[in-house]
Amino acid sequence: MKYDFTSIMDRRGKDAIAVDGLGKNPGFAPEPPKEGYDIIPMWVADMNFPTVPTIPEAIIERAKHPAYGYFSATDEYYNSIIKWHETRNGVTGLTKECIGYENGVLGGVISALNVFCSKGDKVLLHTPTYIGFTNCMTNNGYDMVLSPLKKDENGVWRMDFEDMEEKLKTQNIHAAVFCSPHNPCGRVWEKWEIEKAMELYKKYDVFVVSDEIWSDIILNGHKHIPTQSVSEDARMRTVAVYAPSKTFNLAGLVGSYHIIYNKWIRDRVLKESSLPHYNDMNVLSMHALIGAYKPEGYEWVDELLQVLSENVNYACDYIKEHFDGVEVSKPEGTYMLFLDCTKWCEKHGKTIADVEKAGWDVGVAWQDGRMFHGPCSIRMNLALPLSRVKEAFERLSKYVFCD
Repeated sequence: MKYDFTSIMDRRGKDAIAVDGLGKNPGFAPEPPKEGYDIIPMWVADMNFPTVPTIPEAIIERAKHPAYGYFSATDEYYNSIIKWHETRNGVTGLTKECIGYENGVLGGVISALNVFCSKGDKVLLHTPTYIGFTNCMTNNGYDMVLSPLKKDENGVWRMDFEDMEEKLKTQNIHAAVFCSPHNPCGRVWEKWEIEKAMELYKKYDVFVVSDEIWSDIILNGHKHIPTQSVSEDARMRTVAVYAPSKTFNLAGLVGSYHIIYNKWIRDRVLKESSLPHYNDMNVLSMHALIGAYKPEGYEWVDELLQVLSENVNYACDYIKEHFDGVEVSKPEGTYMLFLDCTKWCEKHGKTIADVEKAGWDVGVAWQDGRMFHGPCSIRMNLALPLSRVKEAFERLSKYVFCD
């Protein structure tokens, strides 16, 4: 490969909560390992690969100029986004006017909900669900109505359309948060699934916030379908939020954006996001995005997806062969696994807390799935060199999922 996905980065002391945050936020972060074990960071959703070189090059080149005053986003910034979506997802008709800056995807979700709803309103979302949705919606006074995903006969997570319709019909819901691809289950929704969901939202006059931050991380030949692309109605009732952060490991720089085609919604979301007076772009994060969306970035992501697909395939095959009673639906997107340990725990008389702690003790820093509404689950990040993934699973086999 042209780019480096095999070197093991030492992230200690480099502002990475993935390693330096262990033990510092009980109930959220894993505990440090016992003496003799190094940390394999497999919890917080960032990557343990060096990013594409054009990003630090762009940041360094801009930083050489010794003035960092007020600025406006450049046409190059907007054109980079437009070209990325056209090339990667076949999006046409996207213009500069439809793109708006957000400090973070969750901030964009709340700005949109504040336009669509009043405090205390009910908002539909699927479970398992991302802890960020749970926290930001609870903190902002919204009442989550949860529609559980269910596995089909092939173990694939699916939306329960009957359950969704029943709740939309009976609970006076006017907004939904849709996660595509889905975190933490890793589903890359097929077009017919998105169409059916959007038909329900149209039928019950529900506005949609579509979190598509994972839309570039598509594995094993699957294809991302932008929610706004499935119909004209979907295009006009949906706020879509994106960022280069998951794709290129830029979360620490801060910088997301929304795409809104409906001018009425767009004007109000822009006003809402401006009210705190600190939803403003950082000049270096702007140049980081431009650096990410250069031709080298396209090549880098293509190689990344090969690496992540191999990691996911290895992990799921290993679990099936070695961890009897641990169930996982192979993710089609993202780099996260969502393990269901119910049967293993029942067989061995263990709790999910016992399993998590046993992994933490030997340096496998995975994450409590109960935060994501998985009652006996663990979320596991596979965005590491394959050698580290293999080491983690060997430790789990020897010390955790052992008879």
